[in-house]
Parts: sequence; structure tokens; C-alpha cells
Amino acid sequence: MTIGQLAEIADVPASAIRFWERQGLLPPPERRSGQRRYPPQAAERIVLLRKFQQAGLSLAEVGEFQQDQPRRQAMIRAKVAEIEQRMVDLDHAHQLLTHALRCSRTDIVSCPTFREQMATWSRSG
Repeated sequence: MTIGQLAEIADVPASAIRFWERQGLLPPPERRSGQRRYPPQAAERIVLLRKFQQAGLSLAEVGEFQQDQPRRQAMIRAKVAEIEQRMVDLDHAHQLLTHALRCSRTDIVSCPTFREQMATWSRSG
């Protein structure tokens, strides 16, 4: 398929595909009459690349997936720990916001339930 077809299927601009190629994140496509031609698997790679980015991986970290096993494993462990911490932080934010919707206090910081929750978060984290 052409770069235009791939861009349409993957729902990304062709410029992003060319950029990812220059960064070594997508394998160089074969060329026919000077035009890039992509296999169907290229769309799957782009989906994976975008999922990595949505998970918070930098392009350099995405590149680590193409490196040797020990480097890749170390990066994955660090990223999993980071994501787990973000999940805890998001859970705390969710608890705060859902409580704030129900709380009748003008100043949420003066709410005893909120203050108790904050103390729990401080002890656990």
C-alpha cells in the first residue's frame, strides 16, 4: 500500500509515518518507482507505536523495544513502575473529585473526610 493508504488506515498523517521512519521506529518500506510501498503489518506497527505513546512512552523508549533484551527489559520494568504510580495518583484524584461532588463543605480542605483521606495517602505513599 502507498503512504497515503497507510496514513488513512492508521488514521495518522503521512508526515508522522515519515518521521517515525527517520527515527527508526518503523522499518524502511520497499520502494517501487520511487514510491514507498508498505506491507499490511505496517498498520499494526503504527497502532502499537501509538499505544506506546498513549501509555506515556517517549520515542526513545519506544526505540528500546527494538534493542537487545536486557535493555528492553530494564526499560519495561521502569515504565511499568511509572505507570503503576500514575494509576495510584489517578485513583487518589478520582477519590478526591467524587468526594468533592458529594461534600457540602465550601472549602474541601476543611472537610474531615477529605483530611482523613489525605492523611491515609500520605502514610501509604
